[in-house]
Amino acid sequence: MSRTIKAVAIQPSLRIGEVDWNLRRCADLVTQAAREHSPDVIMLPEACTSPNAHGPLMLDVARPVDGEPLQVLRGLAREHGCQVGAGFIAIRGNETRGTYALCEPDGAVHLHDKDLPSFWENSYYRPGKDAGIAETALGPFGLANGWEWGRTQTCTRLLGRVKLIGGGMHFPSYPDWALTRKWFIERDQELFTQYGRELPGRVARFLGVPAIHPSHVGEFEMDTPMVPGLKWRSHTIGQTQITDADGLRLAYLGYEDGEGYVAAEVELEDAPVPRDPLPQTFWNSEFPISAHVVWLAGNAHGRTAYRLKSLLGRHRWQPSPDLPDHVPAGVLPDPAPPATGAGAGVA
Repeated sequence: MSRTIKAVAIQPSLRIGEVDWNLRRCADLVTQAAREHSPDVIMLPEACTSPNAHGPLMLDVARPVDGEPLQVLRGLAREHGCQVGAGFIAIRGNETRGTYALCEPDGAVHLHDKDLPSFWENSYYRPGKDAGIAETALGPFGLANGWEWGRTQTCTRLLGRVKLIGGGMHFPSYPDWALTRKWFIERDQELFTQYGRELPGRVARFLGVPAIHPSHVGEFEMDTPMVPGLKWRSHTIGQTQITDADGLRLAYLGYEDGEGYVAAEVELEDAPVPRDPLPQTFWNSEFPISAHVVWLAGNAHGRTAYRLKSLLGRHRWQPSPDLPDHVPAGVLPDPAPPATGAGAGVA
């Protein structure tokens, strides 16, 4: 037995640190996609209050888990009668997390915290511990934030327990430094883009379920971790996709497509059958050695920076009440209508 649903994946171009503008822009994109496609579920990527960058603009990005980002998503879900999901840096008690929120039209909320922050993300939030399974009205959905898509342990905890995987990615590209151009831009960048292009279909085949993989797109400039004064100028690579359970791409947006959204119908099987065995490795596929180096160095630097801020009381955010990972309908107050109007419409 199976059930067919219509899914939308949104590829936004957002601004570092501009939380209010980004929320309005995301609301615009969701509203346009909902009116055009009447979907059952709309997913934005992680980091929808700000791209996952490094620098002082990120210090004020965190918001209470029940604050404006969640209220915007809940309002959109109710207004358009579909599930709406996106990720943001959430204050959950005494820590911040990289949280993905999937909101249902009846007011129910499902929350998942990224298990391991990646690179410089460690400077701004701590790891999560939940399984990432949302028991929704459409069935059990697996939620994956960012580089969770690339780690075998994500598929291990979702295998046999979900009918769909969704969430989103923020693929930052290599910097444009002249000294490293031949290695980073002329070689590893193409390998990295190909990795991103293949990743959603690979995960779909590991789990035997459709994948909704929204991703960021657009140019950015940030501070380089551990190198004061050196700018990291580059772009996010896109690779927004919807695939079926065989990993077949049903809809796609690359970097060259810019901001927008895609829709496709996917089948949710009652008893999903994996197409490929899971590898016995930390990463579910290999990527350039330079990314491994940045992963290790960035993780260590970011964790140290976060701990120091905690010890010295230097975080800009204040502790805030937490929510359980599943909030049933009727528990939270009705959200206000979402604000829109940031930027022009999407063709």
